[in-house]
Amino acid sequence: MNKSLSPLYAVAACLLLTSVPVFAHHGDAGRYEDNLTILKGTVVDLQLITPHSIIVVDVTDESGKVVRWQAEMGSRPAMIKDFGWTKDTLKPGDKITLTGRRVKSGAPYMNLTDRANIVMTDTGTEIFRTNNYGTEVRKRPAAGYDSPTQPPPAPREGGPNN
Repeated sequence: MNKSLSPLYAVAACLLLTSVPVFAHHGDAGRYEDNLTILKGTVVDLQLITPHSIIVVDVTDESGKVVRWQAEMGSRPAMIKDFGWTKDTLKPGDKITLTGRRVKSGAPYMNLTDRANIVMTDTGTEIFRTNNYGTEVRKRPAAGYDSPTQPPPAPREGGPNN
């Protein structure tokens, strides 16, 4: 190999390796419903991980069947820095109420990064809130719903415990 090209190859390899994380992240356009879903359930697990932290919650559906849901949040560093969360913020058995956007496929999965909050059901203490919770301002407006003249869909109840 030509020694004069070695530094060029090293620079190219560094650029390639540092660009991979940029391509790895995905957008959520069209993945989640625009309307909000409210769930009450029991915490099974809190996973403060990157790229997205996950809360695993058991929710009783309309028929009385327990359905295991997952709720996606920000990364571990973001949850610690922006909200002060630790691995002990939620414990298995805690009763919580979540407001977020359900995945369009109908799977028991929701996103808590847009117009979302989490409340400790027993005490009413809010432990998480996005900046736009309680507003009609979308993090990423869906077609037609960023207009002040067109109202957004109403929140949808997720189960009988709401």
